[in-house]
Amino acid sequence: MEITSEIIQLNIEKAKNGDQVAFTFLLDFFWNEVYGFMLKRTENEHDTDDIVIETFAKAFDKLHSYNSEYGFNTWLIAIAKNVHIDMLRKKKSSLFVDYSEDDDERAFGVADETPTVEDEIITEQNLSELLQCIKQLKPAYQEVIQMRYFQEMSYQEMAEALEEPLNNIKVKLLRAKKLLAEVITQKGQKKKK
Repeated sequence: MEITSEIIQLNIEKAKNGDQVAFTFLLDFFWNEVYGFMLKRTENEHDTDDIVIETFAKAFDKLHSYNSEYGFNTWLIAIAKNVHIDMLRKKKSSLFVDYSEDDDERAFGVADETPTVEDEIITEQNLSELLQCIKQLKPAYQEVIQMRYFQEMSYQEMAEALEEPLNNIKVKLLRAKKLLAEVITQKGQKKKK
């Protein structure tokens, strides 16, 4: 079946309404184009992976702002360029760290940081709270967080275990982390009240 601009627009509209199949269609259809474009710019597969994952996450979060007068691929490439520029700025700023003799002296005065019994209890309480927050997510998001951070599985191992494309796993995990951050933020705001 030939994929026409009408089919693409239809899937964009469905995705705007939260249709997961449409998100997957758009991701699968445009992934290679955005990936190829960014790989030429970065010449680094690891950076390209990170940029493209973040590009699709941002695009899907801001899908309501997409103007259909422009090509969807053009819009994605523009987002990817901005993500790349942001990444370069972060790398550049992290290269320039002021370091003085005072810093050197402070480094030698660091106390023993072995956790005390109190520290371990606090850590256990925090883990318990985190697990409660994770339980508020949809089962599919709970599963990818569990696999990645508690079982320490690679993206590839997760894709094989869930029998899903690697790109879907990366985006699903990114979405899960964003949703989890929102849940944690909301819980923190409730505590302050």
